[in-house]
Amino acid sequence: MTDTARLSAEPEKTWFGHPPQLARLFTTEMWERFGYYGMRAVLTLYLANHFLFDDATTNGLYGAFTSLVYLTPLIGGLLADRYLGSKRAVKLGAILMSVGYFVLCFGGEAAKPYAVIDGQRYEVVNGTRDGEKLQYLVDGEQKLEIRGNEDKSVSLLASDGQETRQLPPGALQSGAERSPFYVAVMLLALSAVTIGNGFFKPNISTIVGSLYAQGDRRRDAGFTIFYMGINLGSVASQMLCPILAESVGWWAGFLLAAIGMALSWFLIQFDGGRLDGYGEPPAQTGTDRTLLIYVGAVLAIPLAWFLFDNMLTNAAAAAAAAQGGSGFLGYIASLPLLGKVLFGTFLVSVVGIPIWAWSVGNRAEFQMMSVAIILVVFNVVFWTLFEQAGSSLTFFADRNTDRQTVFGLMPAGSVQVFNPIFIVMFAPIMSLLWTGLARRGLEPSIPVKFAVALMGAGLGFVVLVWGTGFAGDDYKVALWWVAATYLIHSIAELCISPVGLSMITKLSIARIVGMMMGVWFLSIACAQYVAGVVAQFASVETVGGRVTNLKVSLDTYAQVFQTIGLISLGIGVVLLLLSPLIKKWMHGVQ
Repeated sequence: MTDTARLSAEPEKTWFGHPPQLARLFTTEMWERFGYYGMRAVLTLYLANHFLFDDATTNGLYGAFTSLVYLTPLIGGLLADRYLGSKRAVKLGAILMSVGYFVLCFGGEAAKPYAVIDGQRYEVVNGTRDGEKLQYLVDGEQKLEIRGNEDKSVSLLASDGQETRQLPPGALQSGAERSPFYVAVMLLALSAVTIGNGFFKPNISTIVGSLYAQGDRRRDAGFTIFYMGINLGSVASQMLCPILAESVGWWAGFLLAAIGMALSWFLIQFDGGRLDGYGEPPAQTGTDRTLLIYVGAVLAIPLAWFLFDNMLTNAAAAAAAAQGGSGFLGYIASLPLLGKVLFGTFLVSVVGIPIWAWSVGNRAEFQMMSVAIILVVFNVVFWTLFEQAGSSLTFFADRNTDRQTVFGLMPAGSVQVFNPIFIVMFAPIMSLLWTGLARRGLEPSIPVKFAVALMGAGLGFVVLVWGTGFAGDDYKVALWWVAATYLIHSIAELCISPVGLSMITKLSIARIVGMMMGVWFLSIACAQYVAGVVAQFASVETVGGRVTNLKVSLDTYAQVFQTIGLISLGIGVVLLLLSPLIKKWMHGVQ
């Protein structure tokens, strides 16, 4: 036998049955998500407890940040497709995100709370009694306990517990003295993260898709394994970052996130040639635009900062519209600049891309691209509910959940760790399930998987609302009700997120697959913004970062969670009924 024949007879090296390059991309994404989810686990509590923003402002800024995080991939994917190549775009994104997390370490002195009553300003101090966290209003030599009532009025209590004054709803206005400089630094850090993510997130997924030939049935399973790497990274960070933030300081939690992101850059920068030939720049004629893109990415950071600052400036008006008589439509009318840009971009994309596909492709390509856009729209609903994890669900865990476990008191930010734990547990099972069903010709279609995900997202909140009926005298539910919600949401996530990434690479016209991956993340961006709207409806009154009445907050969360849960269940049923028609337009894509 000749050497050539022997070589050709050797089996192709694989990693768990997949291309070996998947291992390097798996690890790179794992450390990137370690940084991102570690930062996210700390962010809302940092905004509420360090800068003392009220619920509406915190939820609004969090929604604005996460929406812009998913909006920028539309541009990052396009620049990678046309000029940079996916691999160089990932490296650039990793550097910018590392810098952003590191800058978050510099938060300055904590904001100082105060209250205004009848135009007079009073100092507010925090305290505890029998383990209960309390707020006191300083009136001369007196420290009066601030106690919220079920009718949303506020009582001021003397040291003997006697009520000295009762204030009608809205008569006590809480505020805080915070450094404009350190607020600007915080917004600058978030801006660097958003721009960096725009280059990193869509393009590493595009490289994964390029590992598989068209029609390779391993693609869905490969994306599911890749998705498990995301959650392996976030398991550790969502537990460790909040613990460090509480025990050492906010800076320590953010520093750990920065270290994780730096490791991600190291792995993709020094890949030992493992990724040669994947994610390379397209053939170009004329001037090399690489340096121009790098400079433009840095100059885009002040633009993102402006959008965040504009959101903060308009937060009060937006919150008033959300909670006043104008409702959701009134809120949309009061959108800050970022909201207008976000929804305008999404509308142009979902209308313009099918029109473009009709003009340049054949009938089958048009129908397949239309299916991708239809599923992108349904994707908004799922992530609107799922992304309550970083806002309203985190505040629910902080205020109305008994977080005592066999290991001690779990930090509120660490409750989010249930999601990646369940993903790691169930991702291999789901991967085997899809593969096994596919061999038997029984695998559900992509639209059916999306419908199951939507119904699961709704069911998770319905279960949590059921759990609020078992709250104790302290108006707190057992931690396991929250864990049950995350369990249902995690299984639902496995039906839509890795499947959605794979769907984009299979249904898209080849020359715009990077931009379509950006549109996928754009749909999540819109969901993040809408999630901020939902979270603002769930906002409750706080003084000095603490809720004045836990029963009011429990009832508020239960009402909002029930509403969004039932809506998502209904939309999931509608998609399930439409799935046979949608499947016909997929022309055999599985």
